[in-house]
Amino acid sequence: MEPITHFLTGACLGRAGFNRKTALATATMTLAAEAPDLDVLTRFHGPIYGFEHHRGFTHSFLGLFLVSGFVVGFICLLWQLRGRPIKDPTRPPRWGLLFLFAYIAGLSHILLDYTNNYGVRPFWPFWEKWYSWDIVFIFEPVLFALLLLGLTVPGLFSLINEEVGARQRGPKGRVAATVALIGVLLLYGVRDYQHRRALQAMQARTYQNADPQRVSAYPTMINPFRWYGVAETRDFFALVPIDSKIPEVDPGGQMEIRYKPEETPETLAAKRSYLGRVYLDWAAYPITETEALEAGGYIVEFEDLRFWYSGYVLPWLKRSGNKTLSAAVELNRSLQVVAEIFGKQRLAPEDGEVGR
Repeated sequence: MEPITHFLTGACLGRAGFNRKTALATATMTLAAEAPDLDVLTRFHGPIYGFEHHRGFTHSFLGLFLVSGFVVGFICLLWQLRGRPIKDPTRPPRWGLLFLFAYIAGLSHILLDYTNNYGVRPFWPFWEKWYSWDIVFIFEPVLFALLLLGLTVPGLFSLINEEVGARQRGPKGRVAATVALIGVLLLYGVRDYQHRRALQAMQARTYQNADPQRVSAYPTMINPFRWYGVAETRDFFALVPIDSKIPEVDPGGQMEIRYKPEETPETLAAKRSYLGRVYLDWAAYPITETEALEAGGYIVEFEDLRFWYSGYVLPWLKRSGNKTLSAAVELNRSLQVVAEIFGKQRLAPEDGEVGR
């Protein structure tokens, strides 16, 4: 998910009751809920290296111990620098509890990232398999609104909040934050139910008289009944929109067929490159296209069909011809790597690749 949703989730968790156990709980959980994305710093070593390690160690159950310790240490440092202020002397910081709460907030980060189709590797480094639930778009407006309201409603209705606070001990805002988190769980339930209906509809039909070997359905923004699916058969991929409310596959006749390309010396050489290995490790439905260059050599483009529908969600993206999260490897006539292209960046090959 995008960062603000992670921050809002951590803040709601803190205000839902954790802040009644120890001082600094809300601040700690707010930061810890976004802290796993510190792995963006790996991009300073290069975009491909950053792509390889994104949602890796810091998004794993093991890595969260280190991330949680870092967050608690940072909070402790700020608290010391500010002169150790405490609003409630009966509720001082309890650093062991704060570490536990930071870990819980980190788990919320893994959960939110798991719900979209990019995926996570929670068992890294022992098991590097990617997992994804595929039920929520990378930005989910309903989820965002629920969390935001859970934090702002007590302030907007201060008179009601004061009345509730008069009857409750401890920090205010607990009810609204709890209701928001329950709303998030209900949203996930609706999305999961519709997602399973979409998958069942895809599995129940054939594609150009071919049975599907594997199917996946991916969400769009807002509409819980609108999905875009990938059905893999022996010879091709069928790309289809789905209405899970009916449910019906390809209701508007927009199905696209992408035939699986034959393996060639060019594609095999590109897949052996550093970028090729990293991309294929992450991609769920990888497909390649090879273009011969006039000056000699080849461009082998990598695309993950999980993201083929982005042009339908964002029409301007389709008109521009850009392909979400695509990559390419340029080879010379001898099938040596000349350049690796990731996004808009053209990169020199890793040491030792040119001679392969």
